[in-house]
Amino acid sequence: MDILSDEYYMRLALQLAGSAQGQTGINPVVGCVLVKDGRIVGMGAHLRRGEAHAEIHALQMAGNEAAGSTAYVTLEPCSHYGKTPPCSHALIDRGIKRVVVASVDPNPRVAGTGIQRLREAGIEVRAGLLAEEAAQLNEVFNKFIVTGMPWVTLKTAATLDGRIASKTGDSKWITGEAARAYVHMLRHQHGAIMVGAGTVRADDPSLSARLSVPALQPVRVLVDGALSTPPSAKALQGQAMQRTLVLTTAGASAERRAELEALGVEVITCGDGAHVDLSLALRELGKRDIASILLEGGGGLNGAMLEARLIDKMVLFYAPIIIGGDTAPANFTFRGYERMQDALRLERLKVEQFGEDFCLSGYPRYTENSHAPFSQSGEVK
Repeated sequence: MDILSDEYYMRLALQLAGSAQGQTGINPVVGCVLVKDGRIVGMGAHLRRGEAHAEIHALQMAGNEAAGSTAYVTLEPCSHYGKTPPCSHALIDRGIKRVVVASVDPNPRVAGTGIQRLREAGIEVRAGLLAEEAAQLNEVFNKFIVTGMPWVTLKTAATLDGRIASKTGDSKWITGEAARAYVHMLRHQHGAIMVGAGTVRADDPSLSARLSVPALQPVRVLVDGALSTPPSAKALQGQAMQRTLVLTTAGASAERRAELEALGVEVITCGDGAHVDLSLALRELGKRDIASILLEGGGGLNGAMLEARLIDKMVLFYAPIIIGGDTAPANFTFRGYERMQDALRLERLKVEQFGEDFCLSGYPRYTENSHAPFSQSGEVK
């Protein structure tokens, strides 16, 4: 089979994987396509943590046609027993002739052993086809499985002069319906939404994903060092349908903690200082199997997360309006840099338009200079 055919079928497998974005929890998204004699005989995607992987779905569809086929898999077939048996064994047992893999699994329990077992069984393996595209598709998993820390996507909506509200605090709505609909899709695709207590007090948001079809609801995470969030806040209601975690400090009021816990909210102590230690907070969230966070904070929380180098990706919406006002809140509030050459830069930029608004997304490039003026603790009130 020639290179062009390999790429064609691998792109189909990548599309299958991408279709399950946000559904697999701490597991990767994976697609698999089985091809025999120039015909697709099976395909599948991993849809839910603890359930069959993409290869198993494809093998089930192919039935007896699986023997002698080529498997196109976006991520190296697993080689260990977890919640499901190893997929590399299943491919061997079903007589797969050839396997084309996009990216090697960074999971230390796999990390090349799946490919090794396939080759030891006499199966031809080609690895690395469209590896960069596959890695970007699984950027959440790739970070979480190695570090135990959630992937953090920051999202803001601002005016052209960088304001997230007017000087009176009015913020509804900066962007239009198309941009807001896309944000609800981002919420659906992340394991949690994180905001600060100030945002809750000012806007009283529900922090839910509202789509035209039923959506998976993210965990609501509130950063509240003083436990100032009122028990009546929308983000604290409906714990049976959508969990809420509150990140606070050891010095917070025991009485307020008890009030929140009575609502079914989990209150997590993150440091014994005056402010929430955000680095510790993310580690605690990782322990609770939260692999990805959509950060929708105000300028203070956004700035503190940036200072602590905890933001992995930024999605910045801008409306074609200018609001002005010396006291109007900005999308980032932190000490800043003394020289323009030290400013934090975004790379791998992408620009999209949603109605009249535009969205700039990219990845922060942390360097020694950009890190120099920042604190290490990542603390915020």
